[in-house]
Amino acid sequence: MGTSKREQIRMSPAEVADFLAANFKVQVATVGKDGAPHLVTMFYALLDGKIAFSTYKASQKVLNLRRDPTMTCLVEDGTEYNELRGVTLYGRGRVIEDPDVRLKVGAVTGSRLAGLPVPETGAPLDPEFARGIEQAMAKRVIIVMEAEHVVSWDHRKV
Repeated sequence: MGTSKREQIRMSPAEVADFLAANFKVQVATVGKDGAPHLVTMFYALLDGKIAFSTYKASQKVLNLRRDPTMTCLVEDGTEYNELRGVTLYGRGRVIEDPDVRLKVGAVTGSRLAGLPVPETGAPLDPEFARGIEQAMAKRVIIVMEAEHVVSWDHRKV
């Protein structure tokens, strides 16, 4: 009995971590009050290896997560079938209001959006840049994906 195609294309935990670190756009699904999925694309950073993104406190996804923390995230890449790669994370979205966490995640995503080099985690930020990020993040929260199940594929493996 040979290995299934599903097993052949699955990424190892290290490959999943590298893939998530190399990307910055995630499709995020939360559950609306009518039970329908609410789907959006967000820019993300990794916070302790977990997908984290900022959004307005009053956004639909925050309202949904406060009612039901169920969340699914998809990061995918590739155009041709034989180069498709992706990771789907199933779990809970945790809403964080801590200003230090907002600054960490905001500095990474803000740098990417501005086309600036991404600051190393824990490296001191330029004070003026940090002030700008703090102002931009004032009405925002951070959502962290607490994954309970991960599915991955890399069609380049076959």
